[in-house]
Amino acid sequence: MDEKKTMQDLQQDVDAYISQFKEGYFTPMELTVRLTEELGELAREISHVYGPKKKKSSEEEKTVEEEMGDLLFVLICMANSLDIDLAQAHDRVMEKFNTRDKNRWTRKEQADGQV
Repeated sequence: MDEKKTMQDLQQDVDAYISQFKEGYFTPMELTVRLTEELGELAREISHVYGPKKKKSSEEEKTVEEEMGDLLFVLICMANSLDIDLAQAHDRVMEKFNTRDKNRWTRKEQADGQV
């Protein structure tokens, strides 16, 4: 698992998995509900690990990494079902942040004093 995958690789992996089932992808509405559910599970895990609410001994052992993976899987399912290239979506949002929001945050100074 040392090989780094591209976003296209991830989208193809998920599509290959989903394509083996007659049911295929869930509807956008169902995927939105699943995204919300997975985000809630991630939030709960974050609360257990970094917040004051620790797990009960009866609760299943999960990790932040596992919950992020679940959330990513559902997001990729939604992108695939809507024919969205997530790498392109990422590029568009980074362009927005690098233009519209370029002076929004305080930049760290570089070693030579330049920002």
